[in-house]
Amino acid sequence: MPRDALSHIRTWVFDLDNTLYPIEARLFDQIEVLMTTYVMQALGVDHAQADHLRGHYWKTHGTTLAGLMREHDLDPLPYLDYVHEIDLSGLSRDPVLRQNIEALPGRKIVYTNGSRRHAERVLDARGLAGAFDAIFGIEDANFLPKPDRAAFETVFKAGAVEHGIAAMFEDDPRNLIVPHEMGLGTVLVGQIAPAPHVHHQTTDLSAFLARLI
Repeated sequence: MPRDALSHIRTWVFDLDNTLYPIEARLFDQIEVLMTTYVMQALGVDHAQADHLRGHYWKTHGTTLAGLMREHDLDPLPYLDYVHEIDLSGLSRDPVLRQNIEALPGRKIVYTNGSRRHAERVLDARGLAGAFDAIFGIEDANFLPKPDRAAFETVFKAGAVEHGIAAMFEDDPRNLIVPHEMGLGTVLVGQIAPAPHVHHQTTDLSAFLARLI
């Protein structure tokens, strides 16, 4: 049972997008449009080429931003500001999720490949502002994205995450490989995709957390 397997956890690390809100909100659809537009403008390419490059960057570097920085020496801050200016009206407040997060024993952290400001806006829209002890964005990982091990090491050090008593919640199974290797418990949210590095899986985060408290 998840409750027994995670009873020792005292630090709970949550991804943001498609983890602390349902994928049906489709916020990333908006972000992808803005990313494509930014790539078009920054590199002077057409829409089809920009879409191709985004896919290449994601597969090769983990995020579009990482690809733009490594292959084109792009300044990350204007990019982050631009792609996260999205409409959040489709998000609803979730008091039950908040209650279940706050009932977890120990510290709660948000760690996203998006910007810290994006995380703050989303948490506010979900009614989760103030429910976490710390929020880390990609800028706090020196702009290195998950699943880069150095990104996890930087954020976990800043957040004082003790690996043996921490758990990571993520919607992308790639981003659970390193936490598993570092000794964290791992929970895949939003899909069922069995893998050795995925310890628990759920399509309903709030219901899963309710079983832990």
